[in-house]
Amino acid sequence: MEAQSSSDMLLSRKRRRESSTRDTEEAERLVKVPRCTVGLKHPAPFADELEPVTKKPYVRVNMEEAKRGTHPDRPVRVYADGIFDVFHSGHARALMQAKCLFPNTHLIVGVCSDDLTHTYKGFTVMNEDERYDAISHCRYVDEVVRNAPWTLTPEFLAKHRIDFVAHDDIPYSSAGSDDVYKHIKEAGMFAPTQRTEGISTSDIITRIVRDYDVYVRRNLQRGYTAKELNVSFINEKKYHLQERVDKVKRKVRDVEEKSKEFVQKVEEKSIDLIQKWEEKSREFIGNFLQMFGPEGALKHMLKEGKGRMLQAISPRQSPNSSPSREERSPSPTFRLPFFTKTSPPPSPPPHHSGTRGYLVSEDDDDEDDKS
Repeated sequence: MEAQSSSDMLLSRKRRRESSTRDTEEAERLVKVPRCTVGLKHPAPFADELEPVTKKPYVRVNMEEAKRGTHPDRPVRVYADGIFDVFHSGHARALMQAKCLFPNTHLIVGVCSDDLTHTYKGFTVMNEDERYDAISHCRYVDEVVRNAPWTLTPEFLAKHRIDFVAHDDIPYSSAGSDDVYKHIKEAGMFAPTQRTEGISTSDIITRIVRDYDVYVRRNLQRGYTAKELNVSFINEKKYHLQERVDKVKRKVRDVEEKSKEFVQKVEEKSIDLIQKWEEKSREFIGNFLQMFGPEGALKHMLKEGKGRMLQAISPRQSPNSSPSREERSPSPTFRLPFFTKTSPPPSPPPHHSGTRGYLVSEDDDDEDDKS
C-alpha cells in the first residue's frame, strides 16, 4: 500500500510539472508586444556638426557605475566603429547590442573614410557618403563620426568623451597590429558584443559574384546598358540569347503545368460522370424491376385487367339488396292432388341458363283470371 501511494504521489507531481510547463509555454506563446510608436523622425547628427561640450571636464565612468545606471544628464558614452559597407542586419544588431549595454547609453558610431578603408581593408561597394548616410538612419545611433580613425588614440577618446568601446571580442588584426583594440582592452574600456552568424558584407558580395550572370541579365532587363555593366558586346548578346531561351523554357513549363491541370480536371470530371452514370443506371435498373419484375407493377396490372374481363364476361347476379326467398311474404301455394300435405314438393335447383322458374300460387291464378 505504501509503495502504491508513493508511486501515485510521484505520478501526480509529474503531471503537475507537465501541466505547469505546458501552461508556461502557452503563456510565452500568447505574450505579445503592445503597440507603440518608437520610431525617430530625424537621422542621427554628425559629430562635427554638434556644439562642443567644454563646460565640464572629461571624467570616465567605470563599468560598475555604468551598469548601475547614471544620471540622465550624464549618459554612458559608448563608441562603435566600422566600415559598414552594404549596411545589413548584422551591422544593425551589433549597434543594437552596443546601445543596450547600459541603462543610459549614448551611442557614437565612427565610420572610416574611403581612403583608410581602401588602404587597410579593400575596395568598397558604397562610397563614404553613402555609408555615413546609412549609419545616420539607423534607429540605435545617437551620433555619427565621419572619417573615423583606424586606430583609436587617447586624444580621440578624450575629444569625444568616450567611456567604452563596443566591438566583437575576436582579435582584429590590421595596420601591422595583431589586435587594434588591444590597448582599449588593457585600459578596461572594451565592451564586447556578439557577431551575427550567417550574414556579412563579404557573404553578400560572394553571393553576387557567384551568381554574376544572373544579376547581369537582371540589370540588362531593367534597362541598364552593357557599358554601364562593363559587359562586352559578345557577352551582351549571349545574355540576351540566354534570356530568350529561359523565356521559352518558362512558356513550356507553363504549358506543361496548364496541361497537367487540364488533365486533372478532365479526370475529375470523368470520375464524376462515371459516378453519375452508375447512379442513373442503378436507378434505371430498379425502376425496370419495379415495373417488369416477378412482383412488378405490370404483373399486378395484368391480373387486375384479367379479373375485370372475367367479371365482364360472367352474368350478373341479383343485387345483394334484393330480398331472398325466405324474406318474401308467404303466399298460399296451390298443391297438386298427388302431393300429400306432409311431404312438400322439392324445390327445383336453380338454372343458370337464363330461364326463370315460377311458383304456382293463388296470386298467379288470380292474375290469369284477370287476364
